[in-house]
Amino acid sequence: MWLTFFTLTSHCMSKGVFLSVLASILFGALYYYASLLKPLSGEQIFGWRMLLTFPAMTAFLWLSKDWGLVSKLWGRLRARPLLLLALPVSSFLLAIQLWLFMWAPLHGKALDVSLGYFMLPLSMVLLGRVLYGERLSPLQTTAVALACVGVAHELWRVSSFSWASMLVCLGYPYYFVLRKKIQTDHLGGLWFDMLLMLPVALFFAIDLNAEFVQTYADHPSLYALVPLLGVISASALIAYIASSKLLPFGVFGLLGYVEPVLLVFVAIALGESIAAEQWMTYMPVWAAVLCLVIDGLRMTRARSGS
Repeated sequence: MWLTFFTLTSHCMSKGVFLSVLASILFGALYYYASLLKPLSGEQIFGWRMLLTFPAMTAFLWLSKDWGLVSKLWGRLRARPLLLLALPVSSFLLAIQLWLFMWAPLHGKALDVSLGYFMLPLSMVLLGRVLYGERLSPLQTTAVALACVGVAHELWRVSSFSWASMLVCLGYPYYFVLRKKIQTDHLGGLWFDMLLMLPVALFFAIDLNAEFVQTYADHPSLYALVPLLGVISASALIAYIASSKLLPFGVFGLLGYVEPVLLVFVAIALGESIAAEQWMTYMPVWAAVLCLVIDGLRMTRARSGS
């Protein structure tokens, strides 16, 4: 009996790790893929991504029998109409991040956004300390201190910090906090966030001011490339969600660090580079992330041993 249990657990872990890494690779591919969709703008690419991903997300919820989460949230909305004021804010906060992810590779900000994703876990740690009184472990404290060194160096170097980096590392945490506050931090909440984006996504995708029909006539390859955008985006999202169900929370969180590493490689592939004077910004931040990885491994082993 115990042998069967451990065999099944090991199988789920292996499958979960594979799906998590696959999701990170697909998100990295999506980051690069935006550069192949020129002359479409970042807004148009974001629009098409949402329009094509939403049906796949809906189908996944049906097939995985998670549609009940949507129904329960709909019931809450009917009972508490004030939630209708909070959901658009939640959707907007997520939409900004998804737009930036598609916009950055086209405008030389891919490296800045990748730095923001490296700093995101650190800002989450700090926010947890401030808002929820969570205690920091010694390694977490060291990580925060190292990140502060990197940020301070960047402020000293250019008297500012990239708005793209700050939007990721500060914007995403408040999205998570809001979802936790209004109790929509589940797949049903994500579905509603995406649903509310659809009108804006349609407006951006069609973009009549950009001579929509002429653009596609001049670049017929877009008829194949745009649907493939939806395939990559939907596959990445489904792999990510599926892995989250198979993996322990700690392991799932640690594997999340794979994506920003891949985003750095994509940024370099797109022609961006880290200048010599920027290394004192990036190295402390990367060292901080390493501290969080080590701390996460330590806590995961402690839980598995208990």
